[in-house]
Amino acid sequence: MSIKGLDVSKFQGNVDWERVKAAGYQFAMLRAGYGFGTIDEQFRRNASECNRIGLPIGAYWFCYATSSGTAVQEADGCLKVIADYKLEYPVCYDIEQATIDYASGQGVTITPTLAKQLVKSFCNRVEEKGYFAMFYSNKNFLQQYLGTDLAKRYSLWYARYTDTFDGTDCSIWQYTSQGSVPGISGNVDLDLSYVDFPSVIRKAGLNHLSGTSPSPAPSPSPADEYITYVIQPGDTLSGIAVRYGTTVSELTRINGISNPDRIYAGNTLKVPESGSPSKTYTIKSGDTLSEIAQRFGTTVSALAKLNGISNPDRIYAGTTLRLP
Repeated sequence: MSIKGLDVSKFQGNVDWERVKAAGYQFAMLRAGYGFGTIDEQFRRNASECNRIGLPIGAYWFCYATSSGTAVQEADGCLKVIADYKLEYPVCYDIEQATIDYASGQGVTITPTLAKQLVKSFCNRVEEKGYFAMFYSNKNFLQQYLGTDLAKRYSLWYARYTDTFDGTDCSIWQYTSQGSVPGISGNVDLDLSYVDFPSVIRKAGLNHLSGTSPSPAPSPSPADEYITYVIQPGDTLSGIAVRYGTTVSELTRINGISNPDRIYAGNTLKVPESGSPSKTYTIKSGDTLSEIAQRFGTTVSALAKLNGISNPDRIYAGTTLRLP
């Protein structure tokens, strides 16, 4: 099985994604940015357009890290950028010769041991935040720096420009940088995926996707009174529920939301007009739901029910919890 895809960055300009999809491309890997929080100029437009027309996407971030700590910072920057979009393909760390050259300019020599640590630090952080992690590299860089063991732990997006695949253990093969695609001016990288990532990721409960289709929103009774709220970047359903004195379960019910972890900036929510303020707690790094429950004299099941948490082992720093 091979799935036809491509990858783009700002260098492809304004892509006509409807033409790309009509030409038979089934996924796109989008550059989200690079280094310490530099966002690709076209990422938000590319991601929004692909989400709009239903073309599955993943994201990649170019590595300019010089230590494990800065690789984690790059992961956090990437995760912040992609948070508002639906990703059905992996979040990938792009490490290659330009990484070595940049580090050298900073007075740092990237050894094979350090190169592997950079990949592990980025990918582990991505996994920690509930996304499917991947790394990208080419044949020469793998031979000189990364070896073959990393591909046994994380999915590899492999670059080698040949007509015939060489059998390297990888999930995606980038086979040319000189592709021609309707809707894109100039050359573009083309890829083949050997994994049905949307199915794998959804089944594993990653990338904050739901395994079920959204259910239609129920019609409110005439007595119900609602206000509307436009979701902002960074919003969570639990945070909105707390702000308006309601619950995640009530918001999911009246808006027909099947997955409380998947809401998108720009969408409009119906919110009950009346509600009373409640006590809240903002999750901090390292917190567990059981520790929070013990601290506030309640139970894990009570917190999970009140906040619409389907998996008590998966909570995120910065999220606001409603307390009983």
